[in-house]
Amino acid sequence: MRVPAVSVPGDMPFVEVARTLAREQLSAVPVVDAGDHVIGVVSESDLLAKAAVMTEPRRHGPVGRLWQHRLYDKSHGDTAATLMTFPPVTVHPAERVSDAAWAAAHARLRRLPVTDHRGRLVGVVSRRDLLRALIRDDAEIRAEVDSLIGRHLADPRALRITVANGVVTVTGRLDKAVAPELLAAVRDIHDVIQVQDDTVED
Repeated sequence: MRVPAVSVPGDMPFVEVARTLAREQLSAVPVVDAGDHVIGVVSESDLLAKAAVMTEPRRHGPVGRLWQHRLYDKSHGDTAATLMTFPPVTVHPAERVSDAAWAAAHARLRRLPVTDHRGRLVGVVSRRDLLRALIRDDAEIRAEVDSLIGRHLADPRALRITVANGVVTVTGRLDKAVAPELLAAVRDIHDVIQVQDDTVED
């Protein structure tokens, strides 16, 4: 994620929100309350809706009426809080990259606010950041897994590691007292999508 994250307060006027997006070259920003809790996200689309309705308040025709119906609330908003989309789609810093990517794809969002367990803003992750993470070279993941196993086992050669498209397969003999902690640590490695446990108890 990227820190610090640009955000705007809920009472920021429409024009200032637009200037913030332009100045920071962003398509959207989190909207926060006085305690820095994320309460929504305001995007260029939200601002564009208000600007368009302000410019052409009586657009005619069936498409125009549908368009006006969807944008009615936005057209009457004057602050970030009244223009924003809510509830916000957020992710936790410890959330897996693949889960964050699914959230962004499902909600069709370019940027996701990252919040702590109290909902306070700690950063922002973009679709580009997630994509780069998901296509990380398997050899780099393999090297990190090997290093991790080397720190946990007296004889790392007891295990065979393969990595394909972020999926780590672990085969060999593994002490059942060590297995849960070790496999959990492998799952926590950034960009590991899944761990296939093919070990047998030692």
